[in-house]
Amino acid sequence: MPTPKNGDTVSIDYVLRRSDGEVVGNTEEQGPQDIELGSGQIFPQIEQALTAMEVGDEETVAIECDSAFGPRREELIIEIPRENLPPEPAPQPGMALQAQQQDGSPMTLYVVDVNDQSIKADGNHPLAGEDITFAITLREIKQAA
Repeated sequence: MPTPKNGDTVSIDYVLRRSDGEVVGNTEEQGPQDIELGSGQIFPQIEQALTAMEVGDEETVAIECDSAFGPRREELIIEIPRENLPPEPAPQPGMALQAQQQDGSPMTLYVVDVNDQSIKADGNHPLAGEDITFAITLREIKQAA
């Protein structure tokens, strides 16, 4: 049976877990995801595993935090005065906010604490500092033209 190569589009199912085994993402609800190999849409470790798989194969790929979403960076946790925020919706822990970095690029911040004068927001990816594991199943290979 054929294995996929760069340029091919593959259809995969996956389950994403933290190192403690907690499931933090999967394709259960939205169905298999299409990925073009070599396009940088997924972690290189997963692309490498996929190129050795045949349709129906299952593989588990462990990715250490430095190669996944990087280490947690304390300098990305900032305090924002309430007067710098719109009045509605009222900030709540867990809420995502869109901000602009100094270079103009967008950044997502997650509210971690709220008080009357300010909020504390975290610019780290929610999985920063985490080793992660993908259990992937190759469902289909659509060969490049």
